[in-house]
Amino acid sequence: MCYSAKINAEYQKLVRQYGATMSLEAFTQLYLMDEGKKRPKTPKALDEAFRHGTSPAERAIAASVEQWNRAEIQVLEQELFAQRRRLVDAERALQVKPTKKAENERGVAGRKIERALSKLTSLKRTQPGAGDSRIFPGYYAPVIVSEGGQRVIKPMRYQCRLAGKPATYDQRYPGTYNARRDSLEKFWAPAFGYTHGLMVVDTFYENVEGPDGKNQVVQFTPRTGEPMLVACLWSHWVDPAGQEPDLLSFAAITDDPEPEVAAAGHDRTIINIKPEHVDAWLNPDPADLTGLYRIFDDKRHPFYEHQIAA
Repeated sequence: MCYSAKINAEYQKLVRQYGATMSLEAFTQLYLMDEGKKRPKTPKALDEAFRHGTSPAERAIAASVEQWNRAEIQVLEQELFAQRRRLVDAERALQVKPTKKAENERGVAGRKIERALSKLTSLKRTQPGAGDSRIFPGYYAPVIVSEGGQRVIKPMRYQCRLAGKPATYDQRYPGTYNARRDSLEKFWAPAFGYTHGLMVVDTFYENVEGPDGKNQVVQFTPRTGEPMLVACLWSHWVDPAGQEPDLLSFAAITDDPEPEVAAAGHDRTIINIKPEHVDAWLNPDPADLTGLYRIFDDKRHPFYEHQIAA
């Protein structure tokens, strides 16, 4: 399972390098701040990319990002004030009489203060950070699709909810951010051969059991330094009751592991297709699934160097 990845979040670069156009309408809808709407999870690098936009639509999206930031900063500052007071109260109680409850209150307040300060620092930071392009399940990422033979970039959630399925599938099948090759004609049949996408990835992360039996996060990066063109399936979900907003979501396809990935302790690898197969992948023929499997069989095999993630 590819549970996390560093993506190419600078959409301007995707436009230049892959001949795609931005679906600014889809990005505008994603970032639009409506009453009662939760902030969508997006990598900071994607948010920041709109600051450099030149069109009115890009500037409007940047303004929405700033609006979300201000609202989140206000909530975090209120949380910080409350937890600092909680910490002071706990320390006063401990001075009078040490109790387990006061010790616990002090510990909880300290952790919440640390978390709030970290989030505030990230929100206010303008310089790029090491994890700014990293996505996790539930995050939105720019995905290249084909519409009318043209490559288009749309924001999609990294956990696919297939059209026609209930929203409860998100909880019932939490692993649908990945699609196994051996299940493409089963669980993923509504999308395989119909709605294909491409995610451009620089490095990916896997959970691997360490020598001590504990989980450790391992980072895999192509030795060539070339970006990975990850084959994906996507879906446009519409609420039949008309109550929930439409959802664009996707899953990265995984295959049996590359030898070096298996040696590092993981049993799957995302499928990194060759550039010459991009158009064929994005414009599939549902009557020729064999041709799609041939694209997988002809995938790129860069040596994936690994290291324990910081």
